[in-house]
Amino acid sequence: MTTDPNWWKTATIYQIYPKSFCDSTNKGTGDIQGIISKLDYLKLLGVDAIWLTPVYQSPMIDNGYDISDYYAINPDFGTMADFDQLLVQAHQRGIRIIMDIVVNHTSTEHQWFQSALGDKSSPYRDYYIWKDPVDGGIPNNWQSKFGGSAWEWDEKTEQYFLHLFAKEQADLNWENPNVRAEVKEVISFWAEKGVDGFRLDVINLISKQQDFPNDDVGDGRRFYTDGPRVHEYLQEISEAVFQKYGSVTVGEMSSTTLEHCQQYSSLDNKELSMVFNFHHLKVDYPNGEKWTKAPFDFSMLKQIFNHWQTGLNGRGWGALFWCNHDQPRVVSRLGNDVQYRVESAKMLAASVHMMQGTPYIFQGEEIGMTNPGYTSIEQYRDVESTNMYDIMVKQHGVEHDEMMAILAQKSRDNSRTPMQWNSEQYAGFSKAQPWLEVASNYPEVNAQQAVADNDSVFYFYQQLIKLRKQIEVITTGSYQDLYPEHHAVFGYQRASKHQTLICLNNYYGEETECVLPQGFDCEKAHYVLGNYELADTKVSQHQVLRPYETRIILLDKLTPFNN
Repeated sequence: MTTDPNWWKTATIYQIYPKSFCDSTNKGTGDIQGIISKLDYLKLLGVDAIWLTPVYQSPMIDNGYDISDYYAINPDFGTMADFDQLLVQAHQRGIRIIMDIVVNHTSTEHQWFQSALGDKSSPYRDYYIWKDPVDGGIPNNWQSKFGGSAWEWDEKTEQYFLHLFAKEQADLNWENPNVRAEVKEVISFWAEKGVDGFRLDVINLISKQQDFPNDDVGDGRRFYTDGPRVHEYLQEISEAVFQKYGSVTVGEMSSTTLEHCQQYSSLDNKELSMVFNFHHLKVDYPNGEKWTKAPFDFSMLKQIFNHWQTGLNGRGWGALFWCNHDQPRVVSRLGNDVQYRVESAKMLAASVHMMQGTPYIFQGEEIGMTNPGYTSIEQYRDVESTNMYDIMVKQHGVEHDEMMAILAQKSRDNSRTPMQWNSEQYAGFSKAQPWLEVASNYPEVNAQQAVADNDSVFYFYQQLIKLRKQIEVITTGSYQDLYPEHHAVFGYQRASKHQTLICLNNYYGEETECVLPQGFDCEKAHYVLGNYELADTKVSQHQVLRPYETRIILLDKLTPFNN
């Protein structure tokens, strides 16, 4: 593996949701040995690192994001010896390991919380956020991200504790220096083992406004998102741990701003290496409302990409992604997962991979996996989805069929279905019935089929990963949206001193046209990659794009291409 401390700037990272990746013990849930068994597949794809969602001890109320012991591996996933083997085996293949760490909150089963619960004199009481009742009720009107109040009552001590997520996920009190010391110890433990980096879950929520006011216009998030001391806390952790071990870090930023992310991911590396933001994945949330069925706003999508690409260029670094364990499958969300599944999967991949940043691929994205299209509420396992079903149907009077259609589009379980390895029963994920039902299209959409087909989505991703290492403008170049008003084309130009790259993407199922910028030397440019055969390989000013077509065009002044 390269010793370059900035290796992640030309890298592509693969996200694994272990519970749904590969089951080596045939119990219906994935595990660490299952991951080890697929490392050669990931090496063939060409990824530089794996991001593992949490594998720590957890009651799994929120699929591992409720950690009850930061120093132990969940037995459902294996043992610490299995994890150590994964580190060795991955490193032997030149693949780094990035662990997910959740330090905004712990499980209420964590020993710290268990000690604090019911005992105001516990040394761990101040590890969490406790408040007296106000006017005989909850301390304020903040809402949990999973629905309902963000406060839970402790009968014994007659106080409430804060939980921005499930009531089993108690928020840590970062104002307490002992909490910050514990966090440093936890991260150091894993870095000492040889873990190469950390993805920090909802890390911009760790600092709360200390007067905990009511929110007269919202759900409370403006009083804890990018809070008053968040940059101070991150600099403290970075200096003590991340910089010491040379860890790559990516912060998940909930409802954040560009200005904060410029500081979080500042090129002086005082806080984090890079940031995840989710604004581009809210373009199908009309008026900010997730739980509604709606088409995506194409114009807004382009505006958001332009805002973040130009805003971070030369100032910070972003993660590039469509999918993760919390988002639906992008080919179902923004593409066409029936008639143009392969074409739209490739187009959507190209349209983010040619931007500046570090691309992340979520398991199954590289073979064009789709939403499963569940039709029964009993098929869902996600706590957010089942909570929202109860709230929307039982409290707000939404019809069952309408809510099922919304869940089929928006549920987090859409991305959590088992990885489709082959056409055998349960898609080769397990020989036992999986914890979550496999998507029914697995006989046609699976990794074995993709690896056997040279024109598959898999090999298109492999090409994109290689291009990032071969073409410097992808990493260093400026960004310009070429067609901000075009009804169907998302096309942008990346430019550096010696190279210009244009990425054209038709986001719809009809043929469309666009014209390359005046002054672009088509004679010396060439097509680098696309998802259709080209009848004429000579680059022309006038471009006709077929349904969901993508074309990547390069002009290199040092090595011009002569058409």
